[in-house]
Amino acid sequence: MREGVESSAAGFSRRPFPDTLRKLCAKKFALASLIICLLYLGAAVFAEIYSGYCDATGTEAVYQIQNHAERFQPPSWNHPLGTDYLGRDVLIRAIFAAKTAVKVGIVASLISAAIGVCLGICAGYFGGWIDDVAEWLYSTFASMPSLLFILAFALLVSKGFLFGPLAAAFELAARILRTEPGMLAVYLGIGLTGWVSLCRVVRAETMRLRERQYVLAAKALGQTDFRILFRHILPNLMHVVIVYFTMRFAFAIMTEVIVSYLGLGVQFEPSWGVMIADGQERLWRGIWWEVGGATLFMFLLVLALNILGDALRDALDPRLSEE
Repeated sequence: MREGVESSAAGFSRRPFPDTLRKLCAKKFALASLIICLLYLGAAVFAEIYSGYCDATGTEAVYQIQNHAERFQPPSWNHPLGTDYLGRDVLIRAIFAAKTAVKVGIVASLISAAIGVCLGICAGYFGGWIDDVAEWLYSTFASMPSLLFILAFALLVSKGFLFGPLAAAFELAARILRTEPGMLAVYLGIGLTGWVSLCRVVRAETMRLRERQYVLAAKALGQTDFRILFRHILPNLMHVVIVYFTMRFAFAIMTEVIVSYLGLGVQFEPSWGVMIADGQERLWRGIWWEVGGATLFMFLLVLALNILGDALRDALDPRLSEE
Protein backbone atom coordinates (compact mmCIF):
# COMPACT_ATOMS: atom_id res chain seq x y z
CA MET A 1 0.00 0.00 0.00
CA ARG A 2 2.85 2.36 0.77
CA GLU A 3 4.25 1.81 -2.70
CA GLY A 4 0.85 2.69 -4.13
CA VAL A 5 0.81 5.94 -2.20
CA GLU A 6 4.29 6.85 -3.42
CA SER A 7 3.41 6.09 -7.04
CA SER A 8 0.18 8.10 -6.82
CA ALA A 9 1.96 11.41 -6.29
CA ALA A 10 1.69 13.92 -9.11
CA GLY A 11 3.37 13.63 -12.41
CA PHE A 12 5.57 16.71 -12.17
CA SER A 13 8.23 15.15 -9.94
CA ARG A 14 8.04 11.93 -11.99
CA ARG A 15 7.94 13.59 -15.40
CA PRO A 16 11.41 13.52 -16.95
CA PHE A 17 12.90 16.77 -18.18
CA PRO A 18 13.44 15.43 -21.73
CA ASP A 19 9.71 14.77 -22.06
CA THR A 20 8.85 18.39 -21.24
CA LEU A 21 11.59 19.67 -23.54
CA ARG A 22 10.29 17.44 -26.33
CA LYS A 23 6.82 18.94 -26.00
CA LEU A 24 8.26 22.45 -26.14
CA CYS A 25 10.38 21.62 -29.20
CA ALA A 26 7.29 20.28 -30.96
CA LYS A 27 5.89 23.83 -31.05
CA LYS A 28 7.89 26.27 -33.14
CA PHE A 29 6.76 29.39 -31.30
CA ALA A 30 7.44 27.80 -27.92
CA LEU A 31 10.92 26.71 -28.99
CA ALA A 32 11.69 30.16 -30.39
CA SER A 33 10.46 31.76 -27.14
CA LEU A 34 12.64 29.42 -25.09
CA ILE A 35 15.69 30.33 -27.18
CA ILE A 36 14.95 34.05 -26.82
CA CYS A 37 14.60 33.73 -23.03
CA LEU A 38 17.87 31.81 -22.83
CA LEU A 39 19.61 34.50 -24.89
CA TYR A 40 18.36 37.20 -22.55
CA LEU A 41 19.43 35.12 -19.56
CA GLY A 42 22.88 34.62 -21.06
CA ALA A 43 23.19 38.36 -21.74
CA ALA A 44 22.16 39.12 -18.15
CA VAL A 45 24.69 36.68 -16.68
CA PHE A 46 27.46 38.07 -18.87
CA ALA A 47 26.51 41.65 -17.96
CA GLU A 48 26.53 40.81 -14.24
CA ILE A 49 29.98 39.22 -14.46
CA TYR A 50 31.30 42.04 -16.62
CA SER A 51 29.99 44.79 -14.34
CA GLY A 52 31.46 43.01 -11.34
CA TYR A 53 34.82 42.86 -13.09
CA CYS A 54 34.63 46.58 -13.93
CA ASP A 55 33.80 47.45 -10.33
CA ALA A 56 36.67 45.33 -9.02
CA THR A 57 39.25 46.76 -11.42
CA GLY A 58 37.97 50.33 -11.57
CA THR A 59 37.42 50.06 -15.32
CA GLU A 60 34.74 52.12 -17.03
CA ALA A 61 32.07 49.82 -18.41
CA VAL A 62 31.60 49.84 -22.16
CA TYR A 63 27.95 50.85 -21.82
CA GLN A 64 29.00 53.99 -19.92
CA ILE A 65 31.62 55.22 -22.41
CA GLN A 66 30.65 58.65 -23.70
CA ASN A 67 31.58 60.21 -27.02
CA HIS A 68 30.09 63.69 -27.38
CA ALA A 69 31.31 63.93 -30.95
CA GLU A 70 28.83 61.17 -31.89
CA ARG A 71 25.76 62.38 -30.04
CA PHE A 72 22.36 61.54 -31.58
CA GLN A 73 23.86 59.44 -34.38
CA PRO A 74 21.11 57.57 -36.30
CA PRO A 75 21.33 53.81 -36.79
CA SER A 76 24.33 52.81 -38.89
CA TRP A 77 26.80 49.96 -39.32
CA ASN A 78 28.93 51.32 -36.48
CA HIS A 79 25.91 51.87 -34.21
CA PRO A 80 23.02 49.61 -35.31
CA LEU A 81 20.59 51.37 -32.96
CA GLY A 82 22.26 54.78 -33.01
CA THR A 83 23.63 56.74 -30.06
CA ASP A 84 22.02 58.68 -27.21
CA TYR A 85 22.49 62.25 -25.96
CA LEU A 86 25.89 61.35 -24.48
CA GLY A 87 27.13 59.49 -27.52
CA ARG A 88 26.68 56.08 -25.90
CA ASP A 89 25.79 53.13 -28.09
CA VAL A 90 22.06 52.38 -27.71
CA LEU A 91 22.37 48.71 -28.72
CA ILE A 92 25.04 48.02 -26.11
CA ARG A 93 23.02 49.76 -23.41
CA ALA A 94 19.87 47.88 -24.40
CA ILE A 95 21.70 44.55 -24.19
CA PHE A 96 23.23 45.33 -20.81
CA ALA A 97 19.86 46.54 -19.55
CA ALA A 98 18.75 42.91 -19.76
CA LYS A 99 20.68 42.39 -16.52
CA THR A 100 18.36 44.78 -14.67
CA ALA A 101 15.25 43.24 -16.21
CA VAL A 102 16.22 39.61 -15.59
CA LYS A 103 17.38 40.28 -12.04
CA VAL A 104 14.20 42.06 -11.02
CA GLY A 105 12.12 39.38 -12.72
CA ILE A 106 13.83 36.50 -10.94
CA VAL A 107 14.02 38.05 -7.46
CA ALA A 108 10.52 39.54 -7.44
CA SER A 109 8.93 36.39 -8.90
CA LEU A 110 10.69 34.16 -6.37
CA ILE A 111 9.41 36.33 -3.51
CA SER A 112 5.85 36.26 -4.88
CA ALA A 113 5.94 32.52 -5.55
CA ALA A 114 7.31 31.69 -2.09
CA ILE A 115 4.65 33.73 -0.28
CA GLY A 116 1.80 32.57 -2.49
CA VAL A 117 2.68 28.87 -2.33
CA CYS A 118 3.32 28.79 1.42
CA LEU A 119 0.14 30.64 2.34
CA GLY A 120 -2.03 28.94 -0.25
CA ILE A 121 -0.96 25.39 0.47
CA CYS A 122 -1.28 25.82 4.24
CA ALA A 123 -4.68 27.49 3.95
CA GLY A 124 -6.02 24.86 1.59
CA TYR A 125 -4.69 21.88 3.52
CA PHE A 126 -5.30 22.85 7.15
CA GLY A 127 -8.34 25.11 6.74
CA GLY A 128 -9.83 26.60 9.92
CA TRP A 129 -8.25 29.73 11.33
CA ILE A 130 -5.22 29.39 9.05
CA ASP A 131 -7.51 29.61 6.04
CA ASP A 132 -9.30 32.60 7.57
CA VAL A 133 -6.01 34.45 8.14
CA ALA A 134 -4.75 33.68 4.62
CA GLU A 135 -8.05 34.78 3.10
CA TRP A 136 -7.95 38.04 5.05
CA LEU A 137 -4.36 38.66 3.97
CA TYR A 138 -4.87 38.12 0.26
CA SER A 139 -8.13 40.08 0.32
CA THR A 140 -6.29 42.98 1.96
CA PHE A 141 -3.38 42.92 -0.47
CA ALA A 142 -5.74 42.53 -3.45
CA SER A 143 -7.45 45.78 -2.47
CA MET A 144 -4.16 47.72 -2.48
CA PRO A 145 -3.08 49.66 -5.60
CA SER A 146 0.07 47.69 -6.37
CA LEU A 147 1.86 50.27 -8.49
CA LEU A 148 1.33 53.05 -5.94
CA PHE A 149 2.62 50.77 -3.18
CA ILE A 150 5.75 49.94 -5.19
CA LEU A 151 6.36 53.60 -6.04
CA ALA A 152 5.89 54.69 -2.42
CA PHE A 153 8.19 51.94 -1.17
CA ALA A 154 10.87 52.82 -3.74
CA LEU A 155 10.56 56.51 -2.84
CA LEU A 156 11.04 55.82 0.87
CA VAL A 157 14.22 53.85 0.23
CA SER A 158 15.79 55.80 -2.63
CA LYS A 159 15.25 59.20 -0.99
CA GLY A 160 16.62 58.10 2.41
CA PHE A 161 13.40 58.28 4.41
CA LEU A 162 14.02 55.02 6.30
CA PHE A 163 15.29 55.07 9.87
CA GLY A 164 18.91 54.13 10.51
CA PRO A 165 18.93 50.36 11.20
CA LEU A 166 16.47 49.57 8.40
CA ALA A 167 18.39 51.74 5.94
CA ALA A 168 21.61 49.93 6.91
CA ALA A 169 19.90 46.59 6.34
CA PHE A 170 18.81 47.71 2.89
CA GLU A 171 22.34 48.84 2.09
CA LEU A 172 23.75 45.47 3.13
CA ALA A 173 21.17 43.51 1.16
CA ALA A 174 21.77 45.73 -1.87
CA ARG A 175 25.51 45.06 -1.73
CA ILE A 176 24.89 41.32 -1.49
CA LEU A 177 22.60 41.38 -4.53
CA ARG A 178 24.85 43.88 -6.33
CA THR A 179 22.08 46.38 -6.87
CA GLU A 180 20.94 49.78 -5.63
CA PRO A 181 18.79 50.20 -2.48
CA GLY A 182 16.05 51.77 -4.59
CA MET A 183 16.00 48.76 -6.88
CA LEU A 184 15.94 46.42 -3.89
CA ALA A 185 12.79 48.23 -2.78
CA VAL A 186 11.33 47.61 -6.24
CA TYR A 187 12.14 43.89 -5.92
CA LEU A 188 10.40 43.70 -2.57
CA GLY A 189 7.48 45.88 -3.63
CA ILE A 190 6.71 43.73 -6.66
CA GLY A 191 7.21 40.54 -4.68
CA LEU A 192 5.03 41.60 -1.74
CA THR A 193 2.12 42.66 -3.95
CA GLY A 194 2.20 39.93 -6.57
CA TRP A 195 1.40 36.73 -4.68
CA VAL A 196 -2.37 37.12 -4.33
CA SER A 197 -3.51 35.38 -7.51
CA LEU A 198 -1.12 32.46 -7.00
CA CYS A 199 -2.25 32.07 -3.39
CA ARG A 200 -5.88 31.81 -4.46
CA VAL A 201 -5.14 29.21 -7.13
CA VAL A 202 -2.87 27.14 -4.86
CA ARG A 203 -5.43 27.26 -2.05
CA ALA A 204 -8.22 26.01 -4.33
CA GLU A 205 -6.04 23.27 -5.83
CA THR A 206 -4.85 22.14 -2.41
CA MET A 207 -8.45 21.87 -1.16
CA ARG A 208 -9.17 19.60 -4.11
CA LEU A 209 -6.01 17.52 -3.76
CA ARG A 210 -6.35 16.92 -0.02
CA GLU A 211 -9.38 14.72 -0.75
CA ARG A 212 -7.57 12.56 -3.27
CA GLN A 213 -7.11 8.90 -2.43
CA TYR A 214 -3.32 8.95 -2.26
CA VAL A 215 -3.42 11.82 0.26
CA LEU A 216 -6.00 10.02 2.40
CA ALA A 217 -3.92 6.85 2.19
CA ALA A 218 -0.81 8.75 3.28
CA LYS A 219 -2.71 10.06 6.31
CA ALA A 220 -3.88 6.54 7.14
CA LEU A 221 -0.27 5.35 7.02
CA GLY A 222 0.64 7.97 9.63
CA GLN A 223 2.72 10.24 7.43
CA THR A 224 3.28 13.71 8.82
CA ASP A 225 1.50 16.75 7.42
CA PHE A 226 4.84 18.19 6.34
CA ARG A 227 5.64 15.09 4.28
CA ILE A 228 2.17 14.99 2.74
CA LEU A 229 2.38 18.65 1.74
CA PHE A 230 5.82 18.47 0.17
CA ARG A 231 5.75 14.90 -1.14
CA HIS A 232 2.18 14.46 -2.38
CA ILE A 233 0.52 17.87 -2.81
CA LEU A 234 3.23 20.34 -3.81
CA PRO A 235 4.46 18.27 -6.82
CA ASN A 236 0.90 18.38 -8.18
CA LEU A 237 0.97 22.16 -7.98
CA MET A 238 4.31 22.77 -9.64
CA HIS A 239 2.84 23.25 -13.09
CA VAL A 240 0.75 26.10 -11.66
CA VAL A 241 3.78 27.62 -9.93
CA ILE A 242 6.00 27.46 -13.02
CA VAL A 243 3.41 29.04 -15.29
CA TYR A 244 2.73 31.73 -12.68
CA PHE A 245 6.48 32.37 -12.37
CA THR A 246 6.85 33.06 -16.09
CA MET A 247 3.82 35.36 -16.12
CA ARG A 248 4.96 37.20 -13.01
CA PHE A 249 8.43 37.48 -14.50
CA ALA A 250 6.99 39.41 -17.44
CA PHE A 251 4.89 41.63 -15.16
CA ALA A 252 7.91 42.39 -12.96
CA ILE A 253 9.91 43.50 -15.99
CA MET A 254 7.18 45.86 -17.15
CA THR A 255 6.74 47.24 -13.64
CA GLU A 256 10.48 47.90 -13.30
CA VAL A 257 10.43 49.76 -16.62
CA ILE A 258 7.58 51.96 -15.37
CA VAL A 259 9.27 52.65 -12.02
CA SER A 260 12.63 53.43 -13.67
CA TYR A 261 10.86 55.59 -16.24
CA LEU A 262 9.45 57.65 -13.35
CA GLY A 263 12.93 58.03 -11.86
CA LEU A 264 12.48 55.83 -8.78
CA GLY A 265 14.18 52.66 -9.96
CA VAL A 266 17.69 52.05 -11.20
CA GLN A 267 19.94 55.12 -11.26
CA PHE A 268 23.45 54.08 -12.27
CA GLU A 269 22.90 51.00 -14.44
CA PRO A 270 21.31 50.64 -17.89
CA SER A 271 17.56 50.17 -17.81
CA TRP A 272 14.97 50.13 -20.55
CA GLY A 273 12.80 52.45 -18.47
CA VAL A 274 15.60 54.99 -18.09
CA MET A 275 16.36 54.78 -21.82
CA ILE A 276 12.71 55.45 -22.68
CA ALA A 277 12.59 58.37 -20.23
CA ASP A 278 15.79 59.87 -21.68
CA GLY A 279 14.72 59.41 -25.29
CA GLN A 280 11.13 60.62 -25.08
CA GLU A 281 12.17 64.25 -24.81
CA ARG A 282 13.72 64.11 -28.28
CA LEU A 283 11.05 62.16 -30.13
CA TRP A 284 9.64 65.38 -31.55
CA ARG A 285 13.01 65.96 -33.22
CA GLY A 286 12.83 62.60 -34.97
CA ILE A 287 15.34 60.93 -32.64
CA TRP A 288 13.37 57.72 -32.12
CA TRP A 289 16.04 55.01 -31.91
CA GLU A 290 16.68 55.11 -28.14
CA VAL A 291 13.00 54.74 -27.28
CA GLY A 292 12.51 52.27 -30.11
CA GLY A 293 15.47 50.10 -29.13
CA ALA A 294 14.50 49.87 -25.46
CA THR A 295 10.85 49.18 -26.33
CA LEU A 296 11.82 46.48 -28.84
CA PHE A 297 14.05 44.65 -26.35
CA MET A 298 11.36 44.77 -23.67
CA PHE A 299 8.64 43.68 -26.09
CA LEU A 300 10.57 40.64 -27.31
CA LEU A 301 11.30 39.38 -23.80
CA VAL A 302 7.77 39.90 -22.47
CA LEU A 303 6.23 38.27 -25.54
CA ALA A 304 8.59 35.30 -25.30
CA LEU A 305 7.80 34.83 -21.61
CA ASN A 306 4.05 34.83 -22.24
CA ILE A 307 4.28 32.32 -25.09
CA LEU A 308 6.63 30.14 -23.04
CA GLY A 309 4.29 30.26 -20.06
CA ASP A 310 1.37 29.00 -22.17
CA ALA A 311 3.52 26.24 -23.65
CA LEU A 312 4.76 25.15 -20.21
CA ARG A 313 1.19 24.99 -18.95
CA ASP A 314 0.28 22.64 -21.81
CA ALA A 315 3.38 20.51 -21.21
CA LEU A 316 3.27 20.29 -17.42
CA ASP A 317 -0.40 20.26 -16.47
CA PRO A 318 -1.16 16.61 -15.61
CA ARG A 319 -4.86 17.05 -16.44
CA LEU A 320 -4.01 18.18 -19.98
CA SER A 321 -1.52 15.35 -20.45
CA GLU A 322 -4.19 12.81 -19.55
CA GLU A 323 -6.52 13.99 -22.31
